[in-house]
Parts: sequence; structure tokens; C-alpha cells
Amino acid sequence: MPAQPDLPLAAPELLDSMLTRKFGPEVQNYFSGSPLNRLSFLRTDHAFLAAALTHHSTAFVAVDDLAPAARDAANLAYVSHADLSAVIGENPFAKTEAEMIEAYNSKVASPLILFLGINDKRHEGFEYKAYKGVPYFAVDITPKGSHEEAAKGVIETLKAKNLIFLQGRSAMTLNASDAAIFAQARALLDWNARNPFCSGCGQPTLSVHAGTKRVCPTADLAPGASARGPCATRGVVSNLSFPRTDPTVIMAVISHDGTKVLLGRQKRWPTDWYSTLAGFCEPAESVEEAVRREVWEESGVRVGRVVVHSSQPWPYPANLMIGAIGQAVKGGEEINLEHDPELEQAKWFDFETVRVALKTGTSGLDEAPGEGRKEGDLRLPGHTAIANQLLQAVVLGGFLGGETKI
Repeated sequence: MPAQPDLPLAAPELLDSMLTRKFGPEVQNYFSGSPLNRLSFLRTDHAFLAAALTHHSTAFVAVDDLAPAARDAANLAYVSHADLSAVIGENPFAKTEAEMIEAYNSKVASPLILFLGINDKRHEGFEYKAYKGVPYFAVDITPKGSHEEAAKGVIETLKAKNLIFLQGRSAMTLNASDAAIFAQARALLDWNARNPFCSGCGQPTLSVHAGTKRVCPTADLAPGASARGPCATRGVVSNLSFPRTDPTVIMAVISHDGTKVLLGRQKRWPTDWYSTLAGFCEPAESVEEAVRREVWEESGVRVGRVVVHSSQPWPYPANLMIGAIGQAVKGGEEINLEHDPELEQAKWFDFETVRVALKTGTSGLDEAPGEGRKEGDLRLPGHTAIANQLLQAVVLGGFLGGETKI
């Protein structure tokens, strides 16, 4: 089984706090803890973006069909502008947003370039107004459109330098810092790819704000393009397209007497592999209500008090996992899978069984369990999953008082 990456470390300012002394340390989950200052208010400043894009210190994440270039399974490969210049072409930020919209041609597919932020802990020459650090961008080098051949050439050149592209969820082997940077890039690239048309009029849209907003231009210079009429997204009440994040609850539910935890499994999962229950929040529903509803619908168990534990960005494609701990009400622990047949099985496990599994039986779905596990023993998600952190909080007492780690 490949080594599981470390989790993000809490910043010093998070530790020296009266809130930390009262409630314990803040839990940092995998895919969070990015070292970058996103400087979101500078995404419309094209002078800043143009200078940052071509600076000698700037680091680029090259992504082919959502697979990032990497040096190995644990480390992204931060390449230079020169490595990607064949795809990037002329500096796209040399034009203002207004000029980009005025010159819009839906038949000319420019590669998507995302500004991710600045690492202001590293000072290597780039400076703009009060901001210093190393700029980070992500570039979609997927071979397509007018830059297909250039993209193929860039990919072959990067592979010739012994770089690899991490496919699917292989990126979950990345070190914590790189994983957080990739999560931001992946979510934005995926969102842009899924939203090429305007929700108001159905016409092709243009990516602006360095990849974090899409607009419906007033005209299209492409040959044969139909005339564009009025669109609600350009009205007084703006309905422009921004990246979507779907809130999802995931919860460790303990029995009323505080000795067992509820876990479930889906049919496609490996034998003996269980996890905490989870589901999407619905409109006009609080996190606490979503926890109680999802647990009852999937398992029949009725939950009373719910406490939020921590959260985890999950870029597959764009979820925010809101981790919670809930407790079953007295007399409400009977399992019934007949409401919503999503789970193959749900069971109560005593704390000691879960403690053993956390030590010897954690893994990804497609990985072998840890050393020391006995055949037939419980298997659980690895610690890059928030489910693992929730179970640690429950059975080791960290969130409820006592130790915090195995």
C-alpha cells in the first residue's frame, strides 16, 4: 500500500488562541491548508496578471484532461512559462476584460489559464504594489481546438523530462501543500469545462477573472455566429456564472450510550470496507437538519444533537464536505435500510473495533489495507478522507476530550 501523505499543519496563529484553548486545535483536512494567498480582488487587474504570468519566478501547474503534471506521486511538477509558451501564446492578460469581451470569437478556443494566488512566504523578486511573493498559475494543456498540436508537443516535452500525469484520484498521494493547490486548480478547470454556455440564453460564454467567472458577451465575431439578443445575465440584476460548490454533510454518529459508532457500506466497496454516512445538503436546510435527515433516510437511525467538527474541500468535482458528529436519540438506534436503498449495509461498531481498524485497516478504496490487519477485520478510509478524522475524534476522544491522534 502506498504511503499515505501527511495532513496540513495548522498555522502558528491558529494555535495561540483562546478559542483553541477552549475548543481544541482546528482540524486541517486533506485538500485544505493551501500556502497561497489567493488575492481574489486582483483577478480583474490585468496589469497585475500580465506581469505575474511572465515573471521568472512564476510557478505553473500544467493539467492535461484534469491530470496534473508531477515529478512523482507525492510532488507536483511546477514548470516555467517557457515550458508552456507554445500553448499560452501571447500574454492573454495584455487585454482588459472589456477588450476581451469586445473581441470575443467563439470559434477561437484559447487555453484556460487560472491565477491561483501568490506564495507570500517566498520572496523571489516578484512585487506588485504591496504584494510580494511567487505567483502560481494553472494552465489547461488538454489537446483541443486551435492549440491541439501545440498542446500535444508540450505534453511530449514534459514527459521527455520524466514528468508524469496523475490520473483520476491518484492525485490523493500528493503532499498536503501540493494537494491543496491542485484541488483549487482542478475544481476551477472542471467548472469551466462544464459551463461553456450561458444559462440565460444558451450562447457560448467567455472565461474572465483569471478563470473564476464566465460572462455572456454582447456579440460574437465568429463567422456565421447568430446575432445575440438581450440576456438576463447582462441586466440590472446580474446573474453571471460563478464557480459552484456543493455543500455535503458527512457524519460520525455515536450511539445514545456513547459506546458505538454507526458505519455503512455500498455494494461496490471492497469486502469489510465501511465508512461514515454522507449526503448533500438540500435548499433551505441547515447542516444539522441535513445530518439528521440523511442518517434517517439511509439507515433509519434517528439523530438528536449535532456538532460541526471540521470541513474538507473535495474537488471531485466541487464539494465542500462538512464534517459533523451526531448522537442517536434514546430508542432511535434501530437500523432500517428500506427508506432509501443507497447502502448495502449499516452496522453499529464498538469503539475498540474502530480503534483497531484505524491502526491497521485504513486505505483507499482501490488499495490494500495496512499491515497488521487480520482477515475479516473492519476496513476504513485512510486519513486523507474526512471520515477518518471524524472517527478519530469519536473513538479516541479528541473532539470530546482526551487524545487527538493514534
